[in-house]
Amino acid sequence: MAFRDFHYPELLETFGLTAEPVTDLFEGVVSVAPPPGLVESLAATSRLAAIVNTEKARSEGMIAPVLFALWWRYHARIGLYSGAEFDADPDANLTGYCDFLISRSPQQPYVTPPAVVIFEAKKENINDGLGQCIAGMVGAQRFNRRHNALADPIYGCVTTGTAWKFLQLSGTTVTIDLTEYTLPQVDHILGILVYMVGPIPQPAAA
Repeated sequence: MAFRDFHYPELLETFGLTAEPVTDLFEGVVSVAPPPGLVESLAATSRLAAIVNTEKARSEGMIAPVLFALWWRYHARIGLYSGAEFDADPDANLTGYCDFLISRSPQQPYVTPPAVVIFEAKKENINDGLGQCIAGMVGAQRFNRRHNALADPIYGCVTTGTAWKFLQLSGTTVTIDLTEYTLPQVDHILGILVYMVGPIPQPAAA
């Protein structure tokens, strides 16, 4: 088994989790203005991605530009991984590839703790990605714990590129935001992502 083999809601029982849907998990989060050129470039790349309509095209044309803008905002002091193999907890079958993953450590060639946001990209149906995303979140929780790099909560996102749904894992409680954000709300999506990652990590003193 791997992340992709877990399904919602069955995995809740597997990992002893409780799901709590809420109407607006990120109410009050401040929007973040997109960097110059992002909105214009998204208009072109998202159009092409929608025409091609594969998960890869949507990842490259809709999701990646937003996450690259987030990474640039943090001056490479966070880790952003695309299609990375993440052997979070092999004994529990929590392994596989994450479409995207964010950690609070500086960029490295490999995933370093603490992992804080797991992304699952889907072509159309967001609900089909919930199980895989939550499994990745549980894996991140265990990965961080094993490396003594605790981060609570862990966040997740299932997105088609045009629609974005966010989740939160704290302890054994999975909070699922019933609100879906759309790509034209990129400023609010960036605001939520900045809220998840937190303050910019400062470089170590010489």
